[in-house]
Amino acid sequence: MKDKKSITEFKFKKDLSLELEIISIKDLYSKNKKQLTLPHRTDFYHIIWIEKGSPTHLVDFHPVRVAKNSILFINKSQVHLFDSHDKYDGKVILFTNRFFCKNQDDVDFLNTTILFNDLLEITPLKLDGIKNTLQSLIQLIEAELTNGDDAVQRSILQNHLHNFLLVCDREKRRQGFKEIPKGADRDYSILFTSLVNEHFSKIRSVHEYAEMMHVPEKRLSRATARVLGKSPKEIISARVLLEIKRVLVHTNKSIKEIGFDLEFNEPTNFIKYFRQQTGQTPSEFREIHI
Repeated sequence: MKDKKSITEFKFKKDLSLELEIISIKDLYSKNKKQLTLPHRTDFYHIIWIEKGSPTHLVDFHPVRVAKNSILFINKSQVHLFDSHDKYDGKVILFTNRFFCKNQDDVDFLNTTILFNDLLEITPLKLDGIKNTLQSLIQLIEAELTNGDDAVQRSILQNHLHNFLLVCDREKRRQGFKEIPKGADRDYSILFTSLVNEHFSKIRSVHEYAEMMHVPEKRLSRATARVLGKSPKEIISARVLLEIKRVLVHTNKSIKEIGFDLEFNEPTNFIKYFRQQTGQTPSEFREIHI
């Protein structure tokens, strides 16, 4: 492995002020195939619609087969890579929080929709029955993008994209999705996992997260046990472990550096923690996966 101290991170294109783009996979490959087929993360969302072929997309060590006429939704900050063969094509919709979120309701939607926040698994959406509707919405977005920027363009585009996501969200629930019942338990679990994703490198205390959420620890524990079958401590550990695995496999940072970055005060503590969680040392895990 060449000298690589971090996982490649991409920001949204600076020359696209709306922070919304629709581009074909073929065009993406012609410009960025090398970057796309290496592990990377972004500060924006991906909606990957496969129209030809059946590629396998790797998302945080999970290979996801995406059949023709299916859509895969990738949340921002997930580490993923595109299939390296070029025998498939389709469209990719890219957008940021800054584009989509006009108010708190929009923020809440992105933070809770099962498309980007399936707490149990990553599965593509089959387009049976909704393909024509989604194609019409994409055509509306593409047509609006050709208009000159004016006072209402962003709102029109956001409305079309929101409708696209709502149609997809409803269809995914119809396709045997394991629904988590609405209610306080679900809300607490989503908020907790969101906070852990944001603060895991520095905050490991269930008590601190419970304080941030203004909820008793016992109530939080009851919610995550019912919804996810895990305790808050187990969820924090799983998120820390995922980041350790990402950095071990996708960079050549030393074990000592990784432990230090993730707030382990001694390399021996870091190695002991990883071994307790996985049954392997960090070095053994790295050797197997690179």
